[in-house]
Amino acid sequence: MNTGVNLAFLNTLGPWELILIFLIVLVVFGANKLPKIAKDLGSGIREFKKSISGEHSEKSDDEKKDDKKE
Repeated sequence: MNTGVNLAFLNTLGPWELILIFLIVLVVFGANKLPKIAKDLGSGIREFKKSISGEHSEKSDDEKKDDKKE
């Protein structure tokens, strides 16, 4: 029994559809916000993978001190 999510619709997306989606995102969020959105999305996915695998990344004492200084 397959309990995974079926993402078969992604196989039908061609280059023109991807360009259209990118242009819509560009118009909605603007060019200045796209790098921040991509960075936040990447860090969110990374944190999700860490939580799934059970990895816990504790900050070192030096990193905690740097956070307090800022």
